[in-house]
Amino acid sequence: MTNSIQWANALSTRPSLEAAVAEVVDRVQQSLTASPDLGLVFISSAYASEYSRVMPLLKEQLSVPVLIGCGGAGIVGMNTQGEAQELEGEPALSLSVAHLPGVNVHAFYIPANNLPDMDSPPAAWVELVGVPPEEQPQFILLADPFSSGVNDLLQGLDFAYPGSNKVGGLASASAMGAQSGLFCNYKLYREGTVGVALSGNIVLETIVAQGCRPIGQTYQVTSCERNIILELATQDGTEITASDPNSRPPLEVLRDVIQGLSESDRELAQHSLFVGVARDEFKQQLGHGDFLVRNLLGVDPRVGAIAIGDRVRPGQRIQFHLRDARTSEEDLELLLQHYQKEDRHTPGEAGALMFSCLGRGERLYGKPDFDSQLFRRYLNDIQLAGFFCNGEIGPVGGSTFLHGYTSVFGICRSKD
Repeated sequence: MTNSIQWANALSTRPSLEAAVAEVVDRVQQSLTASPDLGLVFISSAYASEYSRVMPLLKEQLSVPVLIGCGGAGIVGMNTQGEAQELEGEPALSLSVAHLPGVNVHAFYIPANNLPDMDSPPAAWVELVGVPPEEQPQFILLADPFSSGVNDLLQGLDFAYPGSNKVGGLASASAMGAQSGLFCNYKLYREGTVGVALSGNIVLETIVAQGCRPIGQTYQVTSCERNIILELATQDGTEITASDPNSRPPLEVLRDVIQGLSESDRELAQHSLFVGVARDEFKQQLGHGDFLVRNLLGVDPRVGAIAIGDRVRPGQRIQFHLRDARTSEEDLELLLQHYQKEDRHTPGEAGALMFSCLGRGERLYGKPDFDSQLFRRYLNDIQLAGFFCNGEIGPVGGSTFLHGYTSVFGICRSKD
């Protein structure tokens, strides 16, 4: 069976780093019947002072040609009972290894100050990664949250590799001021981005659960400056121009939307209100998954403007959204049901990665292991690993974005 993808994960909660490494290496080696081609390690920031020892310890005990990973405030992996577990704010080490026949596995490190200019041609980004676009690679990306220039990187990689899926997250820590840890081929980095490009007999499918539900109707931006929306008009199928007499300040529109909500939703809007920006300019009927959800950063009561966490341009469509635990659960479950339905006639999945926001987990749901256990309810024979991020990387509407409050899943399987 060595011509099939094999994927194994092990999670350790031992407080000693040496003991944790020994445990996960022993467990994955027992699970794999062929030599591994790729390793992925996620380590709790509870070990942050020992990050420099992680790679030497793994190199002593594990023979894998490509290894990437990072530190996180929370870690996801498979415990000794074969259950997915999310460990937040405590020592944890998650190691995945994969035997990937027919797959080219290429790891890379991108220093923060080494990104091409945004006017550069695709070849500049290809040179950075080292994999030709015709190989149609799939990407796993792990980045430092403070120095990586990750938004520019994602835009550049989409430009150079338009048909490739890209998933990942920003390293996180359980304490303010703690240094990031990024790992690539047995080296420790403190800034920039590490990644792996997978091409050949492999598919990387994605689920991006933003955990929001729309409220009110869809509006069209008629006036804006960078990330500030100045005027909105109701989208009724007619062509809207900047001088549309029905345009109104967005704060005025928002007040009307909130007025029409239930009492519980009005209360929720006080602290969990977001703005969804439609990604497809031409799609007439917008529905689930068509919006990129962004933070509402502030309002200007003098002119009725609102500022959001993304640039906008005239003509784009927006809709206000709410987020809570129930909505997050329903959103993820709907996406998992859709994936299961669409994927039933394709080869079985081998392994999966979960990149979840620090604002989810127990903080959102009030109980542990929620997203991982819901995932395994629908895909119960798949090994799952990951970490809690300072920002999650995943596609919406054909482009790759950095998200917040999101759970992004990358599901790997063979093409054949």
